[in-house]
Amino acid sequence: MAEQTGNKKKKEKKVKSGYGSTSITVLEGLEPVRKRPSMYIGSTSTTGLHHLAWEVMDNGIDEAMAGYADEITVTLMEDGMVKITDNGRGIPIDKHKATGVSGLETVLTKLHAGGKFGDNDTYKVSGGLHGVGVSVVNALSEYLKAEIHLKGKIWVQEYKRGVPQGKLSQSGSTNQIGTVITFKPDILIFKEIEFDWKKLLDRARQQAYLTKNIKIKIHDRRPERRQKDYIFYFEGGIKSYIRALNRSKTLKNEILFYVDKDINDSKVEIALQYSDEFNENVLPFANNIYTMEGGTHLAGFRTALTRTLNNYGRKNNLLKEKDANLSGEDVREGLTAIISVKLREPQFEGQTKAKLGNTEMKNYVEQVLGDAFSMFLEEHPKEAEAIAQKCILSAQARLAARTARANILRKGALEGVNLPGKLADCSTRKPEEAELYIVEGDSAGGSAKQGRDRKFQAIFPLRGKILNVERARLDKMLANNEIKNLVIALGTNIDDQFDVSKIRYNRIIIMTDADVDGAHIRTLLLTLFFRHFTPLVQNGYLYIAQPPLYQIKKGSATRYVYSDQEKKEVLKDFGMDEKEAKNKEEGELESQDSGKGKIKMQRYKGLGEMNPEQLWETTMNTEHRIINQVTVENADYADKTFDMLMGGEVEPRKRFIQTHAKKVENLDI
Repeated sequence: MAEQTGNKKKKEKKVKSGYGSTSITVLEGLEPVRKRPSMYIGSTSTTGLHHLAWEVMDNGIDEAMAGYADEITVTLMEDGMVKITDNGRGIPIDKHKATGVSGLETVLTKLHAGGKFGDNDTYKVSGGLHGVGVSVVNALSEYLKAEIHLKGKIWVQEYKRGVPQGKLSQSGSTNQIGTVITFKPDILIFKEIEFDWKKLLDRARQQAYLTKNIKIKIHDRRPERRQKDYIFYFEGGIKSYIRALNRSKTLKNEILFYVDKDINDSKVEIALQYSDEFNENVLPFANNIYTMEGGTHLAGFRTALTRTLNNYGRKNNLLKEKDANLSGEDVREGLTAIISVKLREPQFEGQTKAKLGNTEMKNYVEQVLGDAFSMFLEEHPKEAEAIAQKCILSAQARLAARTARANILRKGALEGVNLPGKLADCSTRKPEEAELYIVEGDSAGGSAKQGRDRKFQAIFPLRGKILNVERARLDKMLANNEIKNLVIALGTNIDDQFDVSKIRYNRIIIMTDADVDGAHIRTLLLTLFFRHFTPLVQNGYLYIAQPPLYQIKKGSATRYVYSDQEKKEVLKDFGMDEKEAKNKEEGELESQDSGKGKIKMQRYKGLGEMNPEQLWETTMNTEHRIINQVTVENADYADKTFDMLMGGEVEPRKRFIQTHAKKVENLDI
């Protein structure tokens, strides 16, 4: 209930004189984009930066989905620019009747202009920002050049910060067809303009999976980097995607289920396969856009899957009359699935397109999957029985877990009546003000309790390492005291009964030692949150604290250092020769500035080595601390990483260690 304060009588607001139409500012052309870039691309961080590349790539993908392109090339150039080419039809260069300028200039300078609007059949389905995409890229670029290969000629137009630098002009002949967009993000808009090679690779790979028979080439030509070239092409489309996701898993059905069907003006494509895992990995897409929060297509998929497996179980006497129906949770355990729908007028909730809202897609997906999966189960009895038995076993485990949860997570505890004794809670009861530190060890927990700001900082000390939840069901997890107490402290419950509105802290900060054990504990906690408190990760509640590695003193000057590179710089500032300091870890060191003072350096091997004042000053004081927000930008890659690092298969983990061992500079054993 919202807090009510003040006089209940309505007070009449005084309107400031002089407020009229002249007070209203009208932004022309692309000015709104430069004024409020986050409204169009989400943020001006690296996420927003990469969104520019996605928008241009999506135009080529749209051409491919429409059947006019089969190749896209992305090149990171030597001069910091990005060049993206597709062999589609090419943006029209003839004069547009309404704007009086070329179709190209119209698309690049008008927010709501493009072939994705109106009732024509230029694009039956499309991704991107529905026509605003390339104009937003133009507005937020220091420089952009568009080259159109059309009818044997090359047409070129250049822009600076969205403003044309001349008219569209012809520049040579060609035997190619398509569009080339070269742009450089504006340093005045973005915090940094360096593109992440791995992010580009992941995006290119994913789009190639989602669009059958398209070839996506990606090149890195930046200076001081080794030239890299990749080509992604998957004839099997999302079937290949499923096989890649399940590469290291033990499968329940070797034969992969797949359906691809047009229904009215839409297309439904689904691939799925069961493995011997406990977690589900279901990735929904609409017009090749990953809808992280699901939507109507995911709802239709879940309904059809549950109904079909219950019908099969009843029909084949695997489920008896006395048995309860399988739940959605039961039929999704160990499931890997891709749902890809394509539709003419997608309605996304929010600018970031995290959720599909078209109501008709629920019925379409439900119908297509229900019919095709029923037939698949009948035609593959061996695989069908293995899937059904796994689901039944999951149901039995769920009932056991429900009993365990009822006994362990009592109502009073989750309402804060009986919080864990080891939790040092904060005084505020407003989640938006509160933060919870999950601290490794009783020693560090003691320092944190003494050093914290009790008003808004709560401390939860961990005793040892929590259970690896990657291969554990809920009943086993809740038998682990550390996990049980953490669930009670958070107040949200867990898994299918998770309720984010009951969260007691809007910032959950993992604070572990800067050594191998600390990294292991951090990974165990990240696995727990990613698998069982997913919305907390998706909505930005989870953080990792970064405590200092060293304290360096010289006279009255004290500096805290967070990396070995920073250590070198501080020692140099304090007058120590770099060669002499190279292998020094801690102790008393002689500076080189005529003996004006000795340097004392302490290496923090654990949080417990800091006294409360030091821990507060370096890691908990909101004015000085460094905390890193945990986000998931690529769900399928995150799933594969956790499965590889924490799952039951040893070989993938062994290959990972062998591949990356040489990159480890300082191994603390």
